[in-house]
Amino acid sequence: MNNNLATAWGIASAIMASSVFAEPSLQTDLPSQKDQTSQAEQPLVVYTSQFVVTGTREAQDKMKVAESVSSFDEFDNQSVSPSHPAELLNRSAGVHINNLGGEGHMTAIRQPITTKGVYLFLEDGIPTRPTGFFNHNGLYEVNIPQSDRLEVTKGPGSSLYGSEAIGGIINSMTKASPEEAEASGVVELGSYGWKRTLLSGGNAVSDDTGFRIDFNATDNSGYRQESDYSRYSSTVRVDSQLTNQLTSKTVMSYTFVDQSGVSELEEDDYKNNPKKNRFHDDIGYREVNAFRLSNEFNVEINEDTLVSVIPFYRNNTTEMMPSWMVTYDPNIRETKFQSFGLMSKYRQNFWQGKATAIAGVDIDYSPSSFKEDKITVTKEGDIYTDYQKTGQLNYDYDADQLSVSPYVHTEFQVHDQVRLTAGLRYDYFDVDYDDNLEDQAVDARHLRPESQSVDFDELSPKLGAVYQFSRHHMAYANYRHAFRAPSVGQLFRSGSSINTDELQPVTSDSYEIGFRGNITPQHSYEIAVYHMTVEDDIVTYIDGSDRKTTNAGETTHKGVEISLNGDLTEEFKYGVAASYSKQEYKDFQYVYGYYSGGCRCYVQETRNFEGFDVAKAPRTLANAHVNYLPIFLPQASFELEWEHLGNYYTDETNTEKYSGHNLFNLRGEYELTENAVLFGRVMNLFDKRYSTYTSTQVGKTDTVYRPGNPMTGVVGVRLNF
Repeated sequence: MNNNLATAWGIASAIMASSVFAEPSLQTDLPSQKDQTSQAEQPLVVYTSQFVVTGTREAQDKMKVAESVSSFDEFDNQSVSPSHPAELLNRSAGVHINNLGGEGHMTAIRQPITTKGVYLFLEDGIPTRPTGFFNHNGLYEVNIPQSDRLEVTKGPGSSLYGSEAIGGIINSMTKASPEEAEASGVVELGSYGWKRTLLSGGNAVSDDTGFRIDFNATDNSGYRQESDYSRYSSTVRVDSQLTNQLTSKTVMSYTFVDQSGVSELEEDDYKNNPKKNRFHDDIGYREVNAFRLSNEFNVEINEDTLVSVIPFYRNNTTEMMPSWMVTYDPNIRETKFQSFGLMSKYRQNFWQGKATAIAGVDIDYSPSSFKEDKITVTKEGDIYTDYQKTGQLNYDYDADQLSVSPYVHTEFQVHDQVRLTAGLRYDYFDVDYDDNLEDQAVDARHLRPESQSVDFDELSPKLGAVYQFSRHHMAYANYRHAFRAPSVGQLFRSGSSINTDELQPVTSDSYEIGFRGNITPQHSYEIAVYHMTVEDDIVTYIDGSDRKTTNAGETTHKGVEISLNGDLTEEFKYGVAASYSKQEYKDFQYVYGYYSGGCRCYVQETRNFEGFDVAKAPRTLANAHVNYLPIFLPQASFELEWEHLGNYYTDETNTEKYSGHNLFNLRGEYELTENAVLFGRVMNLFDKRYSTYTSTQVGKTDTVYRPGNPMTGVVGVRLNF
């Protein structure tokens, strides 16, 4: 048994011996952190209305909301203590976020596991990036381990949200300033060089103003060779009651990420040498600097009228060597953008609160630049060890984007049991592109559009209805249109594709019905059934040695999601989240090329994948946890968790399949004193070999894998003052 396995099993034994646990729950009405010194003190779950925030950017009774949304509060976050966002968010039915190393990830919410911009990541309701600059790793720019609350909206968002809110929305909310001096700290050590320090503190500086500062320092040498990762995040929040009617919330967030490149592996290495990494030193590296500043002003004119104005600013720089291009088009690229924006909202209640109208406009001006250097790489065997810049630029352009998005959202209580919602949003985008290179591309792999302006617009209607069967049971239905504009990179970093500046927005129509309530005061449920159609999907594919981008037809996505939570006894609690989905291509075709062994020649053909399963779209997802709070040892608690990922096809032709996996995790905690808690977790308890992402390039037979972490252990201490 190696040292890391011995460490992990030692932690597991200690947890079992001391009956340690931490309970995460989807309940949102738990006490504040200062009242949560011991999980064993928590009472049985009793039904009270939960609230959600994302849909209208104000607290709403979840029983009145016509959408599928899961929430995790600060207590849930603290209990799970996620090393990676997936460890918490995958407890939501129908949600799968994988781990690509460090805190890198892809997301699957009513969509396949994908890098596409079909998800919207928010911080306090504000998009962390402008439209057209989606990053599938974008959650690592948010300080999730220290968030106060997380909400996951599944499917398209309300009319308050525009482009990219197709598969879902993930909203991370910052902690409010304390009313009196407080401080807390968390220190963790674990397998493969895991080290994390979380510090938080704040105070009231007057009767009307308080502040909070959070700091996150994470380092990890990684399970695989040369796969180290570091991130440093800080969040500063200031809350002020400026007058009886006017409040202000200022949030400043900064994250620095330094991540090594991690390669995929072919089957033999995946099975026999999963630690292997074909990228050494700086091959495949990325560095991210993400800064955000916002100031939210709310004027509550009276109990029925609210005006909200949020000016915001972003400054983001990403420098990287794209790992997926090292083998055929190696380069180093730098993307920079700033954002100057304003989100405004007017809310008016009518008829003693039986009707609500919200109207607003979002404005975002984001100047950006993109520069790409051609490099050569040094290879020893199949290991990439070094690189050299050639002095040649593949791309150097500026793209300034302006978006203006007015919207309206209305709600009507037409009957004691019936509530209707209707919304409409109009999004307009104008992108002014300037190519800074004078000469045309010297090779066909780096085509460049001429300098120009491109614009898009989209009208998105939203409809919903809620029927209240009784105080504790309801049903809802909704229809929502959504879209995503082509990214700036897809439009102007053309690669081998001609006319990428003519790409069209991806559109989606989603229909959903759902049920939620309490079977008994101790057992809650949620069910959602959906059918979504996506048209003009933007596909990037390999044509021989070229990488091309095009709009490619239609896909359908339909499924069911179920969540159950409750108390079995005073000592045992449980949570279950499961989903089944079927995702298919409909009239989905593009031209692709491949080498045919039959004729020993290069073949190019138009292929239509209609009727095939969408690649990387697992049919089944599940997560379940059982929590034990021993009465005989009230300072202690522990949890056993099961994670399931179903099988999926690894390419559009449905010729190769990943078999899926099942993992088990153990968590626990023990209250040493009123202000000190010892905790630990063992992930992948039975040391299962599994892949976090498995793919096969169309026209090829070799399947490649991203090995997941083996058994890993973490111990830590949490202090509150």
